[in-house]
Amino acid sequence: MLKVNDLNIYYGGIHAVKGISFEVPQGKIVTLIGSNGAGKTSTLRAISGLIKVNSGSIVMKGNNITGMIANKIVEAGVIMSPEGRKIFADFSVEENLLMGAYSRIDSKEEINKDMQYVYSLFPRLEERLKQRAGSLSGGEQQMLALGRALMARPKLLMLDEPSLGLAPLICEQIFETIKAINEEGVTVLLVEQNAKRALELSHRAYVLETGFITLEGTGSELLNDQRVQAAYLSE
Repeated sequence: MLKVNDLNIYYGGIHAVKGISFEVPQGKIVTLIGSNGAGKTSTLRAISGLIKVNSGSIVMKGNNITGMIANKIVEAGVIMSPEGRKIFADFSVEENLLMGAYSRIDSKEEINKDMQYVYSLFPRLEERLKQRAGSLSGGEQQMLALGRALMARPKLLMLDEPSLGLAPLICEQIFETIKAINEEGVTVLLVEQNAKRALELSHRAYVLETGFITLEGTGSELLNDQRVQAAYLSE
């Protein structure tokens, strides 16, 4: 579904992403792991059209989307749920979800159908439908951010640190939801600090270190790799 080839990103004189190449097959979960500053979020933001690609290419379902403006990338089906959730704090839960469907041109019935799907994943959101989003707990806000992304009907759902700052029980719920979304046919590109849980979920994974891809393999291969265990999975 997605092919990233020789991607380079600079911030001024800082070479943040250094010629990385990877693929996200349709229907799979692919994870990028690595320490802070490795280039993971920059990669997602470049795919989303939020930052400039200095060189390289990003191809989505055979179409080159490199340098395309962000709203056109959304219309192509590439949707990101960003780190820190970035919900609309003064909007209600319902209004936040409807903002996820902002670019859609299909019927109100179809949008309502997807709203019901989000509520089936996160019943707590339906309970708080009219509540101000900024008053939700951190876990509820993450559910809302995920739900808002799903309302855009993603072909490729990119998740940036969905478990960040959440209690273990809520983290597990989020990971189980990601698995369920994928089983419904949504392709997922995941950036996640909880490397163990992310690799357990993933069909394929890549390790980023200081802007380079240093390791790649199936999720289980990297989970059992001694180098990954020492760097990212040690207690």
